[in-house]
Amino acid sequence: MKPSSLSLLLSKTIPERMPVLVTGAPGVGKSDIIGAAAMAAGAELIISHPVVSDPTDYKGLPYAKDGKAFFLPYGDAERIISTTALTVFLFDDLGQAPPSVQAACMQWLLARRLNDKKISDSVCFIAATNRKQDRAGVTGMLEPVKSRFFSIVELTPDAEDWTTWALSNGMPTELIAFMRFRPGLLYDFKPSAGMNNSPCPRTVANVGRLIGLGLDESMELEVYGGAAGEGFAVEFCAFLRMFRRMISPEVVLMSPDTAPIPDESGTLYALCTALARLVDDNSATRFFRYLDRLSSAGKAEFAVMAVSDAIRQKPEIQNTRASIEWFTRNQAVMV
Repeated sequence: MKPSSLSLLLSKTIPERMPVLVTGAPGVGKSDIIGAAAMAAGAELIISHPVVSDPTDYKGLPYAKDGKAFFLPYGDAERIISTTALTVFLFDDLGQAPPSVQAACMQWLLARRLNDKKISDSVCFIAATNRKQDRAGVTGMLEPVKSRFFSIVELTPDAEDWTTWALSNGMPTELIAFMRFRPGLLYDFKPSAGMNNSPCPRTVANVGRLIGLGLDESMELEVYGGAAGEGFAVEFCAFLRMFRRMISPEVVLMSPDTAPIPDESGTLYALCTALARLVDDNSATRFFRYLDRLSSAGKAEFAVMAVSDAIRQKPEIQNTRASIEWFTRNQAVMV
């Protein structure tokens, strides 16, 4: 299930308080997507880490009163009993937790009780876990725990979904263009005992943040390789050299009728991504004139990509006269 589909699923299950278990490799965005879904639902978010918890965190502290034994809920357990606000309780990395802790979670998930105390009807339980093959310390999950979830879904990365996220979260233009050019490198996770990373949405996003530091070019290959793997860094640094030599998008928007049209697909990905970032109401007419030239040169798919990116970032662009006229002329390619 790709990220946008998982977000849609959670938008349905959270209001109905239906528990869902999300599996997937490290770094694919499980926790972030769940957190964003909770925010979109207007819910409070509680994140619990069973792998570092004790069974008493989910059962309560035992105490004696009048010759009888009771359990006293505390911390997050007390919160989910007393809350009246819609709340998402995330068991993060549940598959890494020992069986005794997993078992302690079972009565929360199905019976929605903590011994003699009822969990608030406002609480929705969600869990996330890596898979056994990811070498992330997952030893398995108790069958009775798995069956408590309404559905178990596996999150898989999607380049288009990542691009949508990247455009809204300040990722550098050159990185977005590269992932468009080499979408297979968004996820090439290889578990390893060595001290090295593999490309995945988390490590690729780390590269984006490192780019923002303005590193010296002599450091880039080593630093980006440490972030997302040597193979990723070699290809990305080669792409950066091309990106830095391409025609300036500012020049294109100043002279859309005479600016050159690149032949290489990598350069086109880079240029169209940069144009979509730069265009505004004042330059929209020139932006669409250049896109007309792209279409006439047999590169309509890049024009469509640039328009889609521009509208994602600046929806008001589609209300300009230039945009309306362009869409009218290009209805066939936008279908």
